[in-house]
Amino acid sequence: MAETLRHVEDMVDNSPAVDVHETFHLYQELLAELKAKIDARFELQRDPSTLELESYGQYPDGPGGSLAAYSGPEVDWMVHSWLGNPSASFANLHLTVWLGPQVKVPHLGLALLVWPEGWFYLDSVPRVNLIADGEYYDSYYAPLDADWLAHRADPEFEYFVSRAGFIRASLSPTAYCYSFGRSERNIDIVRKLTHEHVDRWLRWVDEAPPVPEDERAALAETDLRMRRNIAERDPANVMGVRFFGQETTDKLVRGLWGGDRKLARP
Repeated sequence: MAETLRHVEDMVDNSPAVDVHETFHLYQELLAELKAKIDARFELQRDPSTLELESYGQYPDGPGGSLAAYSGPEVDWMVHSWLGNPSASFANLHLTVWLGPQVKVPHLGLALLVWPEGWFYLDSVPRVNLIADGEYYDSYYAPLDADWLAHRADPEFEYFVSRAGFIRASLSPTAYCYSFGRSERNIDIVRKLTHEHVDRWLRWVDEAPPVPEDERAALAETDLRMRRNIAERDPANVMGVRFFGQETTDKLVRGLWGGDRKLARP
């Protein structure tokens, strides 16, 4: 059970500069497959605040990226994005879905990174204090524990431990957060895990009981505070500053949590 404890920028700086477009395109295809499943389930509309972020930077001649955010009757904020310079070892891709307050199903968190080794994050972001709500834990996390432990024993995946305590605190007990060699075998495992997770998460949404109306405003407020804190405190934001400067990075971070949103929240 090897572990990695490094800053993202250190991993990039201490690695050879290589073209990682092959893995970058595989990641893009995987996120497109997963997003198609989500699009088929939810009514979603692109938030106008992210239209100017459809393409930014100098890619393919240098660092660039894209950020699209969506909202709908059941989804508070969905982000489909990438940032990086695949010609020089680095790309960071996200697909996250923050649900509306009509259900308490965990939010969907998914990120893929190449630096130039592989890395992935996959989690069910809890909406409650799991220590206080054992029933919630039993519903959404206990059934995943055996598979999580089995993957932890895979010698080709190194568990990634963030140097930022806040980020460590944001992970659920069954979060996948691993570095790995970019072999076909390992990327196939990531593909399998992410598809299974999204399929299961969509079933959770379909089967979830509704949240009482008088509890929804408080839940929505908690969700927003969590989403903003995670976006603003992400240590990987330093790579955005390096590539695009502070002003553009601040705009991208607001795009991740909805700071400039135009559409109403559900």
